[in-house]
Amino acid sequence: MNHKHHTADQIIEKLRQAEQEQGKGLTIDQVCRKLEVSRQTYYRWVNKYGGMKLEEVRRMRQLERENQRLKRIVADQALDISILKEVAKGKF
Repeated sequence: MNHKHHTADQIIEKLRQAEQEQGKGLTIDQVCRKLEVSRQTYYRWVNKYGGMKLEEVRRMRQLERENQRLKRIVADQALDISILKEVAKGKF
């Protein structure tokens, strides 16, 4: 199997397709072969995206970006506080 990077949209579409194929009576191995992914990848996708709708995934990505931005702000503020404490120690 080739190494491909799938977008969240593609993953959700493939999981929907997998549900349909399982409804037709195919086994997990057959479904994975049809989707061209490993069994491990399939289960990782189900754990992360199982039952999610496209809008929920987009919101999750937006929240992850916002969380990264806020973490950077906190780190910058902690550095500023540390620098100010060092400066204050030198004056006394």
